[in-house]
Amino acid sequence: MTEDPTVTLQNLRSSIDNIDAALIFMLAERFRCTKQVGILKAEHGMPASDPSREEQQIGRLRRLAEESSLDPEFAEKWFNFVVAEVIRHHTAAADGR
Repeated sequence: MTEDPTVTLQNLRSSIDNIDAALIFMLAERFRCTKQVGILKAEHGMPASDPSREEQQIGRLRRLAEESSLDPEFAEKWFNFVVAEVIRHHTAAADGR
């Protein structure tokens, strides 16, 4: 007997909800770490952004995306979005905000 499609849909949505929650917690942890990086950079007069590091990370994440059957363009867009927010936080830390 085949499972009712509405039950399958609900099960899939439940999994998606759990994954979304995990992503939020992981992003929060990532930003806790990058906040510490921003404070360290501000205390030592280091620039808010590190283009060389960012370029390395983009390459690394694109490779991981390809290995995971995720669109590497999407992975790069996601990373650039996150880095823009991190740099905003680092700039604010350097400005004492």
